[in-house]
Amino acid sequence: MRTTLLLSVAAHLLVSRADPTVDQENALLDPTAECAPYNYAPVTNALSAFPAAGTPVTGILAGDTAAQSKFDSFKANIPNIAPRGVNGVFATNATSSYPATDPDCWWTFGQCLTPKVAGLKPDIADVPEPRTLGYGFDDGPNCSHNAFYDYLTSKKQKATMFFIGTNVMFEPLQALRAAQDGHEICVHTWSHHPMTAFTNEQAFAELWYTMQSIKLVTGYTPTCWRPPQGDVDDRIRYIAQQLNLDNILWKYDAFDWKVASGQATPAEVQTNYDNLVADVGKGTFDTVGAIMLTHELDNYTMQTAIDNYPKLAAAFDHIVPVGVGYNKTQPYVEKNFTLPSFAQYIGSAAAGGGGGGNSASSSGGSTKAGSGSGSNTAAGSSPSSSGGAAGTGAAISVRLSFAGVLVSCAALLGAALVL
Repeated sequence: MRTTLLLSVAAHLLVSRADPTVDQENALLDPTAECAPYNYAPVTNALSAFPAAGTPVTGILAGDTAAQSKFDSFKANIPNIAPRGVNGVFATNATSSYPATDPDCWWTFGQCLTPKVAGLKPDIADVPEPRTLGYGFDDGPNCSHNAFYDYLTSKKQKATMFFIGTNVMFEPLQALRAAQDGHEICVHTWSHHPMTAFTNEQAFAELWYTMQSIKLVTGYTPTCWRPPQGDVDDRIRYIAQQLNLDNILWKYDAFDWKVASGQATPAEVQTNYDNLVADVGKGTFDTVGAIMLTHELDNYTMQTAIDNYPKLAAAFDHIVPVGVGYNKTQPYVEKNFTLPSFAQYIGSAAAGGGGGGNSASSSGGSTKAGSGSGSNTAAGSSPSSSGGAAGTGAAISVRLSFAGVLVSCAALLGAALVL
């Protein structure tokens, strides 16, 4: 059986606690207790079917006939665009050597959203409903997210969660909570590296194994994804669309991930939130709504989201998951979960009732009439402490220290390209 180690640092193996139930894990509010390692049998028993965690996928696993068959079915038609690096790391001249005409609709180069290869869907970077925020968070599931998710539940607010495959394997009960709470779950790749710096097979595998990990833990196969750092071109779009994944980007960025790495201050992040709110007042979204990039990365980013939710709810008429904004009522391959339409969601929220997925225990959303500011601080959330990434071994769970090895935007953006 494959042994899964985050960044292959075996010295950080920890002794796991007794296997918690979902309810027991969800009830924890102390970040240290939440992030204590645990064993989860469905993941432990399936490790041999997944790549090593925390590092780029080298390709389709030997013997994975389902993955190989799917890749073989379309690989001959993948646009002939060369990778922009090796093993998920950009070449030093990736942007300087790229044509100014942007022939590949490379988002990292010029924020191109409309593919130039015929037949590809345009990227999603806003929501079509006026004065509406498509609400979502990258880089989860985070082991210490209970206070944050409790807050969203208290506001009857659903969101779109972009999950890293490695994190799903590390934090399966946290991923399961997102599904049970009725949030929309999307793919954020296996290792959180720039996708255009992978080979065709690697890019496929980064998506495929993340989809499989989410299916393993939650029972649902996503039909949406977000490229780490927004890095996508027509080659990667084609591969993702063969997996039935809609590409969700953004036009506003909180840059909340930069605080942990010292690249931004909390004041600068707050200014980014405030600018979004100000633009609502200026009429910027009177015709088409917005999507802002924010993160479930650590307790700072989650607490900042909590602190700013009342301001967003007061400014926007509606706050909805991205899928709801597009009336995507079937967010998964499986048909036993449905999202409400936009009209259903805002109608339920305005009435103070539920508008979430049909498998959620509680549901709802924010409308200007139905939202309240409530408390700006969630119990148990501590901006000064942050949940670590967790790993799984053949018989135990493994969690590594947050400071050293959390798979995060901040750590991975240290590659050669500066966006």
